[in-house]
Amino acid sequence: MRDLRAGFQYLMTGQRWALSHGKAFGLGLLPGLLTLVVYAAALVALAFGADDLIAWATPFADGWGSPWLGLFRGFLTAVLFALGLMLAVITFTSVTLLVGSPFYDAVSERVDASVDGNVPTSGRSFWYDLWVSLRDSLRILVRAAIWGVLLFALGLIPVVGQTAVPVVGFFVTGFFLTEELASVALARRGVDLRERLTLLRTRRALAWGFGVPLALVYLIPFVAVFLMPGAVAGATLLSRDLLGEPTAPTADAEPSEGLRTDKSQADARAER
Repeated sequence: MRDLRAGFQYLMTGQRWALSHGKAFGLGLLPGLLTLVVYAAALVALAFGADDLIAWATPFADGWGSPWLGLFRGFLTAVLFALGLMLAVITFTSVTLLVGSPFYDAVSERVDASVDGNVPTSGRSFWYDLWVSLRDSLRILVRAAIWGVLLFALGLIPVVGQTAVPVVGFFVTGFFLTEELASVALARRGVDLRERLTLLRTRRALAWGFGVPLALVYLIPFVAVFLMPGAVAGATLLSRDLLGEPTAPTADAEPSEGLRTDKSQADARAER
């Protein structure tokens, strides 16, 4: 329970930080708005085309009588759209972070600087960091897709598919959402994807406390756009917690070259 509360508190603290930094908050809306337009169009297309897709995928049910044909395909259509929403929530964060990479890096750095004045950097070029972020996001997408297929299959089970599966889906989405957001701060510290997942698995409740509420509110149109800057800020504090670093802000300084420190993964581990 303590980790659940802590995860939620980091989410709220991050939102308060974003609201108190109006200029940074305003700039952070642009990548999210651009991504939202693309995702909204894709979800609308899925909503209108899901019936035809399910009919094409289930030709064996063509001869079923009423009402079983309508109930069966209607249920599969709902499950397909729910799966699409789950993947949209996860990938929306990944794509928005890629589109707004310079800004969100700056947000994370400012949060680090506000805690202890120390701003770890990867020491790599911007383009290499962008490539690593894209590669890791694709790996997360594959993992999320596997979970999605599994949950889709479990959704076919009567009762369980309509009760337990949606709940599990939100917990899975929340976990991966937390990983994507925490990757901004952790990648700067030289923590690779495998180690990030290991850290989060050892503190699943912390990841759920942060990511599940975020996944729920992300279902409301436009909300994800406004929460992204604060989500990155909160995930930076959560990342510091995972690594045993202080999390209570003591100042609110802009990161400068004098504050930056290049940390390799080995250096980060040695300091921890």
